[in-house]
Amino acid sequence: MFIIGSNTTEQHPVFGYKIRQAVLQREMKLVVADPRDIPITDFATLHLRHKPGTDVALVNGLAHVILKNEWHDKNFIEERTEGFEEFAANLEDYTPENVAAITGLTEAEIEEAAEILAKNSPMSVLWAMGITQHTTGVMNVLSLANLQMLLGNMGKPGGGTNPLRGQNNVQGACDMGALVNVFSGYQAVTSEDARLKFNQAWELTTADGASTEEESLFGDKPGLTVTEMTNDLLEGTVRSLYIIGENPIMSDPNSNHVKECFSKGEFIVLQEIFPSETSKYADVLLPGSTFAEKSGSFTNTERRIQKINPAIRPVGESKPDWEITKGLANKMFEIAGLEPTGPYAAWDYESSEDIMEEIAALTPIYGGVSQGRLAENRELHWPVKDKDHPGTKILHVGQFSRGLGKFSVCEHVPAEELPDSDFPLILTTGRVLYHWHGAEMTRRVGGLVEIYPESLVELHPDDAEKFGIEPDSKIKVTSRRGEMVARVKVTDRISPGVVFGGFHYPDEQNVNNLTNTALDPTAKIPEYKVCAVKVEHVD
Repeated sequence: MFIIGSNTTEQHPVFGYKIRQAVLQREMKLVVADPRDIPITDFATLHLRHKPGTDVALVNGLAHVILKNEWHDKNFIEERTEGFEEFAANLEDYTPENVAAITGLTEAEIEEAAEILAKNSPMSVLWAMGITQHTTGVMNVLSLANLQMLLGNMGKPGGGTNPLRGQNNVQGACDMGALVNVFSGYQAVTSEDARLKFNQAWELTTADGASTEEESLFGDKPGLTVTEMTNDLLEGTVRSLYIIGENPIMSDPNSNHVKECFSKGEFIVLQEIFPSETSKYADVLLPGSTFAEKSGSFTNTERRIQKINPAIRPVGESKPDWEITKGLANKMFEIAGLEPTGPYAAWDYESSEDIMEEIAALTPIYGGVSQGRLAENRELHWPVKDKDHPGTKILHVGQFSRGLGKFSVCEHVPAEELPDSDFPLILTTGRVLYHWHGAEMTRRVGGLVEIYPESLVELHPDDAEKFGIEPDSKIKVTSRRGEMVARVKVTDRISPGVVFGGFHYPDEQNVNNLTNTALDPTAKIPEYKVCAVKVEHVD
């Protein structure tokens, strides 16, 4: 197994436990690439402490060694892929010597890692936001796909490219079209056929009888990402936001900028279970209910769809999110004078089961999913093509969904902002075991707060000595965008020249006061994981 950009045991503790047991009981070989000495590295055959923002160079370097030693799967490449020649030619410059200079690793470490991964097949790749939250996030992911095709590790048990999601049901949300460029089931908004299908399904008629089929409900341009919408609040081109279960004041990069943008919003609606930091900017608060008060389904990173049932009734006046959104939609129809005429246009759901029926009708990968089947089978892995289809536990068996797997040419590009004389350290961010994301729930649990009561910033002993920082003292970390004040943890678990901080605590303790809003040009994800900072002692 190759883990890169994932603090697995702290952020996915159940899965992390399984990985540890695989190492201890089955002697599974584990290579971990991370700038920090995180808990999972205690179980690793090899830990690669590469510099933040050098993932493409590292993975290309591994591929270079594999190709040079002819450890690649020639039959898989020939029969199931395309673009190999251009990919291989691009690897020529990624020698162990050149990659060592970029990543800070030794040539021996790069060669050893390549040999472990190549000679212990099948190998599974796991990653999380340490790979994606970069201006090169897309290239990072494509480079890992290249590595797995090079070794023939796709479409087989124990192989694959496996993103570990940042929150529960992120996979399910993406499956349902909570992305800027697709309808449910990853049906592209640029597809005329997809737009026609959803237009007909959700057709509306105005009071004078005009149909939305004549004037499409949907354009063919992808929408705005979260960061883009926030920026556009400041410009006035976005005037209102409807936020469900998210706390951007805590979790978005460059918090000072986010607060300025939200203060300009004309109308902000927040649907939440607690009044979060974002609620201070909301005009209306709508009380959503928790996972334990809902029915429906969650889908995890291996496409496993699982039914959830309410353990308790919704507290107070709270409601499941779909009920609140249903009420809003019907009120908006009334105000706008619109009549639902398409077969799935009416927001007349009586239960989450009704919603799943619509999902199955319009979403091919969920075509055979129903809550009845989920209750009977306990789980299904999409794609589930029809009611008789058993589901698909392993993707890409025999062939890829696009036919041939495409090797991509990926080049190392430095992070948008690197250290200089004014800001000499690299900041990278993450989470800790005891709190979760913006910590709206975990900061309300006394026992967790007792164990981890405040933000901690990790600093290497060499850097602490260089900048006159005493262990366990308060320090100020400053970037070009803001500052964070927190207690310092001087530890050699962080690499020299790197600072680590979290965003579990608000206001001056939030590392997102510092982070960069620079975006990946394709996915538009911000570069949380690398920016330049300085540190100083505060009284």
